[in-house]
Amino acid sequence: MTFKILLQYILPHRFLSRLVYWGTRWTFAPWKNWLIGTIVRNYGVNMAEAAQPDPFAYQHFNAFFTRKLKPGARTVDADPAALLSPADGRISQAGRIVDGRIFQAKGQDYSAAELLGDEAAAAPYRNGRFVTVYLSPRDYHRVHMPLAGTLKETVHVPGRIFSVAPFAVAAIPRLFARNERLVCHFEGEHGPFVVLMVGAILVSSVATVWDGLVIPPYASSIRRKSFAGQNVTLARFAEMARFNMGSTVIVLLPEGVTELDALEPQQAVQVGQRLGQLARTN
Repeated sequence: MTFKILLQYILPHRFLSRLVYWGTRWTFAPWKNWLIGTIVRNYGVNMAEAAQPDPFAYQHFNAFFTRKLKPGARTVDADPAALLSPADGRISQAGRIVDGRIFQAKGQDYSAAELLGDEAAAAPYRNGRFVTVYLSPRDYHRVHMPLAGTLKETVHVPGRIFSVAPFAVAAIPRLFARNERLVCHFEGEHGPFVVLMVGAILVSSVATVWDGLVIPPYASSIRRKSFAGQNVTLARFAEMARFNMGSTVIVLLPEGVTELDALEPQQAVQVGQRLGQLARTN
């Protein structure tokens, strides 16, 4: 085990994430401008596509990090039967769920049941398809709907807050099933599907368009919230959530719903880009 990986186990994840949560919302201009400038320079952030292209005009670092894009900066695939990328980032992995197991990296996998925190909820995805998208600090950090759906339930699953950077994904067993995460269960034209947001060290804050800030607070036990009868229906390509800082989005689909395109690890993707073809559509 390398020292870099060892640190992932011994660092006080939640304490550090709370410090970062506070620090990224401090409006003191020299502080927030230094943070923003550092990210823009080091990661080559494209501010020309932002609705507010001046990086130092944002109230604080988190406002910059969750920035809106200009109209038309992202376009939706015109084919209504196309499965869309839910986020800007890079493909971590994508493919078949095999007998309930999801591939994480070479030598690493985890079960859909432990990812969702529920054996019964995982049953429709036993031999389905999954797409895992990693968002780096340079990316647009709002999450959009891969297809239209009605929200049925959210499940806030407690856990660790390991890094989700490629080095950690390759080395930490069952990482995505161990980190704090928000599972969003939807019902669409083709049946159920899941959009799941995974927290990560220093960046474990998630907000949704229907509930606002959801994480933090951090959970000590599984928290379920039903949306049955509330008609929270979101269109394909609509914004559904955002990471206050970045992380990973996982989409799960049942068997027979879609065939994925030839997606390669580390392939760059953008919101609205086609990832696969739905089996049928009205």
